Amino acid sequence: MKQTMLKMAAVAMLALPAAHAADHAGSYAVQQKWTLDGAGRWDYLEVDSSQQRLFVTRDERVQVLDLASGKVAGEIPGLKRAHGVAFAPALGLGFASSGAGDSVVVFELDSLKVKREVKVAGKNPDAILFHPASGKLYVFNGKSANVTVFDAATMQQLASIAVNGKPEFAVADDKRIYVNIEDKNAIAVIDVASDSVVANWGLAGCDEPTGLAFDATHQRLFSVCGNGVLAVTDAASGKAVARRAIGKGADAAVYDAQRQLVFSSNGEGTLTVIHQTDADHYGVPVTLPTLKGARTMAMDHASGRIYLPVLAEQRFSMVVVAP
Repeated sequence: MKQTMLKMAAVAMLALPAAHAADHAGSYAVQQKWTLDGAGRWDYLEVDSSQQRLFVTRDERVQVLDLASGKVAGEIPGLKRAHGVAFAPALGLGFASSGAGDSVVVFELDSLKVKREVKVAGKNPDAILFHPASGKLYVFNGKSANVTVFDAATMQQLASIAVNGKPEFAVADDKRIYVNIEDKNAIAVIDVASDSVVANWGLAGCDEPTGLAFDATHQRLFSVCGNGVLAVTDAASGKAVARRAIGKGADAAVYDAQRQLVFSSNGEGTLTVIHQTDADHYGVPVTLPTLKGARTMAMDHASGRIYLPVLAEQRFSMVVVAP
């Protein structure tokens, strides 16, 4: 009996890493809620890990918070319906899209001082992405179905790329940009060298894809869809890999490579957590209650903390979820 128990314990120890990863999907919980200033619109947010700050687009400004405490560390003014924010640390610059201004506001990453505002060749710039390998800044214009490309250092326009619908969130590898096309239920693939669309991949079973995340190691794309579906796509071929149920009203996706977890923030007031077994296999979704309206998010990958902005009791707030 004793030998049998020892053998069972040894087997359990060998299986611990995989079991722990699977269990980890259910270990997240709301840890804090930061109550900030008055109401108003918000959209994307981004973590500046080098300086431990959280940048949150807040309609006419970008609010900058201390990542640990939630205290206001500064702000970037002068925007009109701010949507996205991106960083170019090697250049010491940050960029914010001003949707109603049809422009990008360029600011110093350290001081947060605004340097200039540059018009885009399109309408309603939304998501924005800095591509380190090329030094280019990609701005995705929601109302003109195109992408404006700049040299990030000089803000000289390099290209305007037509896409076949409304571009939403985008991710990248060294050679390609991937962007959800919300009204076409598809992913458009942009070649960075030529700044041209080289593929359009349909997302069967996915209506109105918004948030997008990327697993660079396994070459997998994760689109969150308006009909409560997570679509997993092979980034090399465009092949559909898997579908999983998520909450309603999703607007952001995050992939945590360290913990092998995929997250979807859902406007219905939930966070969906899915464990990745391997490139092609995904576990049963775990649902964590948050607050209604918490539809976007950002992750500090070092700590695993997730930040979800929301309007709570008529006050702009930040829900902090962590293992």
